Amino acid sequence: MGGGSRACGDSCGARDGDSQGARCDDSRGASAVVAVVVLCGLTVILASVVAGGLTGLYERAEPTPTAAMSLAVDGETLTLTHTHGDPLDVRALRMVVSVDGEPLRHQPPVPFFSASGFDPGPTGPFNSASDPEWTVGESASLTLAGTNSPTIKPGSTVTVELYQDDTRIVTTEATAR
Repeated sequence: MGGGSRACGDSCGARDGDSQGARCDDSRGASAVVAVVVLCGLTVILASVVAGGLTGLYERAEPTPTAAMSLAVDGETLTLTHTHGDPLDVRALRMVVSVDGEPLRHQPPVPFFSASGFDPGPTGPFNSASDPEWTVGESASLTLAGTNSPTIKPGSTVTVELYQDDTRIVTTEATAR
């Protein structure tokens, strides 16, 4: 074992007889590998986020139906007639009724047969035993019970709004007879 001593397994630049030896820096190669791994990971994460966002936009692209309705109010009975537009699935609708700008305390959970604030047995697509597809020309009616408020009086303005997935598709109003 001549002039230069090396530890067992030390392969950095010191040669037998070389008293100076080369500087050994093993961390330089490892830093480059770590950087490549981190960049690859960030690329995969970014690609996943972009792909997920685009997939979500595509799924929401289903068009909202359009429709027109006429409303007739006779006493406490509301009759809506589908006058124009796409067929509507009543099971997907939410109905909001207001009297003189004040929403009813109990809103109709269409379709239904018996519900709080309404007389049992609505007609047409509002009745849960009927075909839930509401097409042009069909009428649906319901009658407010005396337990609902505000009450409808002659001359009251009644407004009905129909929503599908929080998107209003119809607003119609009529004056009560």
